[in-house]
Amino acid sequence: MIEFRKRVDVVRGALGIGAMIAMAAPACAQDIPLQPFAVNHERRVDSAADARFLLDGPAGKYGFIQARDGHLYRGDGQRFKCWGVNMTGWAVGSEEIPSHHDAEIYAAELARLGVNCVRLHFLDRPDTVNAVQNEGADRSPTAGPFTHGPRGLIRGDVDNSREFNQERLDNLDYWIAELKKNGIYVDFNLNVGRRFKAGDGVPDADLLGPAKAYTYFGPELVALQKEYAKQLLGHTNPYTKLRYADDPAVAIVEVVNENSLLEFWMRNWLRGERVKGGANLQLDMTPHYQALLVGMYNDWLVKNRSAAELTKLRGMAGVSAGQPVPFMRRGDHVEAPRLRLDAELAFLTQVEIDFHAEMKRFLKDEVGVKSPIVPMADHTYFIANQPLMRTASKSDILDAHVYWQHPAIYGRRNEPMVNSPELSIIQKLARSATAGKPYTVSEVNHPYPSDYGSEMIPILASYAALQDWDGIFFYTFETKISGKWTPMIGDHFDMTLDPVKMAQMPAGAMLFLRGDVSAAKKVLTRSYSTDQVSEASRLPRADMPYYTPGFDMKIPLVHGSRVSCLDCKPTLPSPLPASNPIVSDTGELSWRTDGGKDGLVTVDTPRSQALVGFVSANTQVQTRNLSADIKNRFATITLSSLDGKPLNLSNRMLLTTTGKVENTGQQWDERRAMLTNWGTAPTVIEPITGWIQLKDLEGAIGVSATPLDGAARPIGPEIKGRMIEPGWEIAVGTPVTTSYLIRVER
Repeated sequence: MIEFRKRVDVVRGALGIGAMIAMAAPACAQDIPLQPFAVNHERRVDSAADARFLLDGPAGKYGFIQARDGHLYRGDGQRFKCWGVNMTGWAVGSEEIPSHHDAEIYAAELARLGVNCVRLHFLDRPDTVNAVQNEGADRSPTAGPFTHGPRGLIRGDVDNSREFNQERLDNLDYWIAELKKNGIYVDFNLNVGRRFKAGDGVPDADLLGPAKAYTYFGPELVALQKEYAKQLLGHTNPYTKLRYADDPAVAIVEVVNENSLLEFWMRNWLRGERVKGGANLQLDMTPHYQALLVGMYNDWLVKNRSAAELTKLRGMAGVSAGQPVPFMRRGDHVEAPRLRLDAELAFLTQVEIDFHAEMKRFLKDEVGVKSPIVPMADHTYFIANQPLMRTASKSDILDAHVYWQHPAIYGRRNEPMVNSPELSIIQKLARSATAGKPYTVSEVNHPYPSDYGSEMIPILASYAALQDWDGIFFYTFETKISGKWTPMIGDHFDMTLDPVKMAQMPAGAMLFLRGDVSAAKKVLTRSYSTDQVSEASRLPRADMPYYTPGFDMKIPLVHGSRVSCLDCKPTLPSPLPASNPIVSDTGELSWRTDGGKDGLVTVDTPRSQALVGFVSANTQVQTRNLSADIKNRFATITLSSLDGKPLNLSNRMLLTTTGKVENTGQQWDERRAMLTNWGTAPTVIEPITGWIQLKDLEGAIGVSATPLDGAARPIGPEIKGRMIEPGWEIAVGTPVTTSYLIRVER
């Protein structure tokens, strides 16, 4: 690889810079009329543009996935990475657990997209539409046109949450068998959004909602979680003849989703900064659970704090001897004496650690689970994650969630990530990666609507590969019910009918799964003392996402970045020199901005290259084999080898040209931040219009491009490339498309 790159550099030098970049003067960036372009998974058939070749089915053929030496491995010792999607069913015409017919369609379709893992989310929700009517607010207060929430396994027509709908269980079994057949692994989520009922014998069941935090210590809730896990993972799939606990196609099991006592404890005091001294107890629980947790806390204090410390704690809390020490009120954390802050932190951490240790023991010893287990995810960058990592670091896999400008965040939220390298999702995710542990991202998206959503997949895939992470699961993919869907984006998070993101999934799979982007040459670590962990828990939001004063946020864009240890001698990498662009230590990734505008990320590897961002404002920037002269202001262009050869020798390539996407007739508010009208079908895109140059194609005597429709079928005749001084030039924009199959004659 190194020698190959040296030879290319020599050739480029011999040709001269002028010859390498010669092209017509760039057209001025301008608005391009949006044109209809719909995704149709039902009509898709195998295509030369597919990334199915990246999968090695059936899933589990090499044995169980193992977590060791800081990464995931197959049973044959080969590295294993997940390029995945979450499975939900929120939007119109969607279904979380597809019918047998639709299972066959979508298992094959996911494989074509390069998806080799699915995260089965919300299986613990009711099976009936009415049981979850109008619960879109659970996900976003600016939700799109929901008709129902995800219909899961649990019967909604009985007064308990302990019974499975057998028809839906059968559909799930068939779905997983089809996924397995196509080389796609499964990540089972256990406790996600279950609503407990009076018939479960749960105190205050009708007041708990999804019971976040309560599930850690309510004894009835803990017992019910174990029962559910055994029902699901101990179930034998009649189509595979295996219990899920015994099926090597089950790659991961997750215990709880976005659920942490510590997280809610810290989140509440952050809200308390605005209501300091408020009357409510910091943990807003029902009286039953509040008394239970306070009792547990005081039992813990007796065992873990001296009599003198207990006396001081009572004095700080203003209670007399013999009275229980309460938790702090909202807003008290910032100025709380360390004795009190540390006691609450230590206790809640121990509750979490004990719960997850017992659940892991139960899953491994009593259910027989053989897959790696994830206890919880670091899912918010609005609070420090160091306290949570004390629990998470004891797991088989470290995991995190993040979204770029989540729709629940009001205000100006239609901004390009490419203009903010030091605040990007890469930063928010890299903070959780830990030395010696596999690292996955089980929820991530650049939610709709956004003028800049095309930037997410290539940037995330590339920097995740640089960081040598082990998995990415986009949130979310919603299988459509045959004949009951319309070609529009029906939800902030559903990527299934998004023409831009669907076009990029195969390209992202090649960047990440195939390893086209190399791992960083150097990994820099940091560590935290006990004192730093405690103080991080009350640092202001201005210190997000790392809550580590002095940490240079350019580091994850240049080198590998990991936390080496907690509660140990503190260390911090030295800051890097100022630079623009910020270039990875491999030389393959570059991120530039012009004072926070006109940002551009370039990916330049032998088999995959990309231009992401304000391409027309950076006409001088190009990669080894790719440059563009386009009219669009913002675009994401990727070029991927489909035959495994370096691009300069490849005979078959996938070119994606993507930009803005909307629903027909959608309307923005006056700040172009949120929608006032969601719009209707079909989706429309801004076609990337102009010329794409493919350079240094050794021995090429002809280049052609076949535009593809939303089912990856050819649209009209091939577009013949024109030979120019640097290589070959292809006109793009007509017909309207997001993807081209490139053929090179030699």
